[in-house]
Amino acid sequence: MLVRPKAVAFDIIGTVFSMEPMRPALVAMGLPPLALDFLYTAGLRDMFALAATGTFAPFQSVLSGCLDEVLAMHGLSASPEDKTALLGMMKALPPHEDAKAAFAVLADAGVRVFALSNGAAATTRGLLAAAGMEGLVERVFSIEEVKLSKPRAEVYRHAARAAALAPGEMAMIATHPWDLHGARIAGLMTGYVARGVPYSPALEAPDLTGETLLEVASAMARLGPSQPDA
Repeated sequence: MLVRPKAVAFDIIGTVFSMEPMRPALVAMGLPPLALDFLYTAGLRDMFALAATGTFAPFQSVLSGCLDEVLAMHGLSASPEDKTALLGMMKALPPHEDAKAAFAVLADAGVRVFALSNGAAATTRGLLAAAGMEGLVERVFSIEEVKLSKPRAEVYRHAARAAALAPGEMAMIATHPWDLHGARIAGLMTGYVARGVPYSPALEAPDLTGETLLEVASAMARLGPSQPDA
């Protein structure tokens, strides 16, 4: 039987903040609309390769190399200024419309809220501040702290340990099945924000699934506590 977690860590890029504004910017470079999807998945591919070999590089630098790759695949090039401007958009992504309400419903239920991102901590803090959500987040965790990227189990366990919790007392909410697979392996509860996309049966199944961020957060908030409140 599921019980309400004492804390929830939210994935940031894609889950809480949308990368969609980058799509027309890539099209303006001459790339097809699906270039955004390739760019992001190529970045994850290289982050996963680093994590699998116990090495590390910041996500922004990895994504920069992947942008060169996708441009070359289409016989294109871009000026350093244009590439810097495109990647700089990662620091100004808009939140999904229900993101603040999802954070608030958990905070109102007495659940501690954290951010856990493959991106830089400063970038995550900037996104949360611009969205007026920083006051709902107890702490931002970044893979910079462990020098390994998600979905390595060490990342999730570091977050739980830093929050003075056992892994089973923390949950992870994300729209990425690979992220939730890693969290489940590390012992966390998981909530999948589907947005119309099925969850791969090859991966560890999530504990909760909903179509929207608010739906998943609300379902976690409604769970019974592990012990009666004092």
